[in-house]
Amino acid sequence: MTAIQKSLAEFIGTFWLVFGGCGSAVIAAAFPDVGIGLLGVSLAFGLTVVTMAYAIGHISGCHLNPAVTIGLWAGGRFPANEIPVYIIAQVVGAVAAAAVLYLIASGAPSYDIAVNGLATNGVGEKSPGGYAMGAGIAIEVLLTFFFLMIILGATDGRAPAGFAPLAIGLGLTLIHLISIPVTNTSVNPARSTGPALIEGGIALSQLWIFWIAPIVGAVLAGIAYKIIGGDDKNNAGTES
Repeated sequence: MTAIQKSLAEFIGTFWLVFGGCGSAVIAAAFPDVGIGLLGVSLAFGLTVVTMAYAIGHISGCHLNPAVTIGLWAGGRFPANEIPVYIIAQVVGAVAAAAVLYLIASGAPSYDIAVNGLATNGVGEKSPGGYAMGAGIAIEVLLTFFFLMIILGATDGRAPAGFAPLAIGLGLTLIHLISIPVTNTSVNPARSTGPALIEGGIALSQLWIFWIAPIVGAVLAGIAYKIIGGDDKNNAGTES
């Protein structure tokens, strides 16, 4: 696959992740009487990864996440020279998705971005549960670490074939079930960037947290997997 094909796949995949995941939170989570709630939002994020892993995994690896791209590099699974193209495509896809989501959400007369937001991430007063910055950073590092461990293990050539998308999608669902109250769950700098750029304010001022913490967790996972699991360089499986 060419770099253009891979970047377009990452753009489309990340658009779907942000639109599907954040869209479920903004549009459907609190819909009167029949809203999907935190469980539904968690499942929506997981489903975006599962569906895109099957759709574009064979094209780009379906990273959809700068932390995943950098973590795979740290684990010896991804070339450094392709990192910038992937990250740019992911961030642009996320911003485009957030812009379209805002366009649709604002079609409801009751929607106010200052009140309803775009499912942005945050700590302190921006945290859904009022969690402090230290707690937010800790959980983002920890959960991104485990997300990358799941990805690296599930896509290892020694793992059962064909199940990687399910394991990764379910892993992301579990991560959201744990951490939505803390940070609204990032583990993905692109997912955080798109909504923050459209919403602005506190979300934008805290965006640095959701770049640094996930990348730290991902790099630590890449290093850890090389130590405990070895590196199957012949594997080109689906990463999400």
